[in-house]
Amino acid sequence: MSYLGLDIGTGGCKAVVFDSNGKELASSFREYAVLHPYPDWAELNPEEVITQCFEVITEVNASVSDPVTAMSISSQGEAFAPVGGDGKILGNAMVSSDSRARDIATRWSSSFGNEKIYHITGHTPHPLFTLFKILWIKENQPDVWNNTRYFLCFEDLFHYRMGLEPKISWPLAGRTMLFDVLHHQWSKEILEAVGLLPERLAIPSLSGEITGIIKPENGLKLGFKNGVTLVAGGHDQTCAALGAGVIETGMCMYATGSVECFCPILDKPSFSEELQRNNLCCYDYTVRGKYTSVAYSLTGGNILRWMRDELGQSEKAISARSGQNAYALLLDTMPSRPSDLLVLPYFSATGTPYFDTRAKGAIIGLQLSTTKGEITRALLEGVALEMKLNLQLMEKSGMKINTLIATGGGTRNPKWTQLKADVLNKKIIVRDISEAGCFGAALLAQSATENIPVVELLRDNTSKTEEFTPNPENAKIYDKKFITYKQLYPVLKQFWSEKQTD
Repeated sequence: MSYLGLDIGTGGCKAVVFDSNGKELASSFREYAVLHPYPDWAELNPEEVITQCFEVITEVNASVSDPVTAMSISSQGEAFAPVGGDGKILGNAMVSSDSRARDIATRWSSSFGNEKIYHITGHTPHPLFTLFKILWIKENQPDVWNNTRYFLCFEDLFHYRMGLEPKISWPLAGRTMLFDVLHHQWSKEILEAVGLLPERLAIPSLSGEITGIIKPENGLKLGFKNGVTLVAGGHDQTCAALGAGVIETGMCMYATGSVECFCPILDKPSFSEELQRNNLCCYDYTVRGKYTSVAYSLTGGNILRWMRDELGQSEKAISARSGQNAYALLLDTMPSRPSDLLVLPYFSATGTPYFDTRAKGAIIGLQLSTTKGEITRALLEGVALEMKLNLQLMEKSGMKINTLIATGGGTRNPKWTQLKADVLNKKIIVRDISEAGCFGAALLAQSATENIPVVELLRDNTSKTEEFTPNPENAKIYDKKFITYKQLYPVLKQFWSEKQTD
């Protein structure tokens, strides 16, 4: 038997098939474009996304001899598609970074009560959440609002397109800001305030719960050779954390990709004033009875892409000639010691803890003697210092974090991972998992069909690890640098706030 994990991300989708021992058998990836038709808008074409999902599933099914018996989905949060009564999609899906509902989020949450919404949903208001995007449709696209039968996130949209009743996992439902994370149901109070009937949303399901069977006549076009069990998955960060092996208190995933993110496992829900003040959420994890939080830098690894595209022309030229990785070439230019520069890494909205959609980045300390390698290192230091700030706030809020388990593309370069360990002054474990989100989803599918707790499956499938311990000398320098770093945002915020009012 084999198990398929489907990851539906913001920039692309990936299907990976694993055997019962966790060995990868086949994988396929498709990219799709994020659309920006107007300022503050960021959309996906849901038809394109689902079509690409079908393509990657078909491709991996053609590559494996051991038929897939069950599958599950790791999905980006917040984005949804309005679906009409005839099954047609009525508009594009607003992704997390779409901030057009900024004013609605402020106005509506103030009226409803910020304190109340936090204690129901475990989240503080922000235009990224589904709730405010739906309200934007209600106010600005009344025809879409009136003609929509279902508002479906991508996990539940896949159910619907497979001829099943749409169901959504608890962790993904938790990212909508419409979900009561303690009672595991759509919040009656919030839905009434929105004017939204629960029948227009998918049915919430526990991660790892069987949600339906894809019948052979529906699965045949995707290359499934038999009926396939569909299992509730989760929000992509929680699936990736599960796939990385975050199964015990004190463990925390450190996703090192386009967005950098911490995702710990919590024994119980927490709604402290400290968490709320720092926009640190609490919602269901992908293990029964457990909860999680996420702290993140939206700029994350995108800052290295910016460096490559804007200042890495020579590295790109060498890459084109030799086939070497342009990112690796840039990282090779970095000095081994901490830079003398200080970077505020807000090259996009801030993420936690500030939720500032108008923030701007800064590089401080430039001189004529400053090298490209120093700038590259400083940019990555800035993101790591921001994650250090988040880690400090999480720990002050009572979260126990002893072990950081890194996943994502950024872990492939040891210099980058060592820099993170030095800045955070914590050991970082890197597990040999190329697609943690797909692996976590596949484990949920296997757990449901073999009736084995997912935690037990993970203990049997733990991959080889590499450990990065902090360099004491560098860590000492970064601890001092961190004191100055924490003063940057309050000072520089005044500058861009003044520019907004000019």
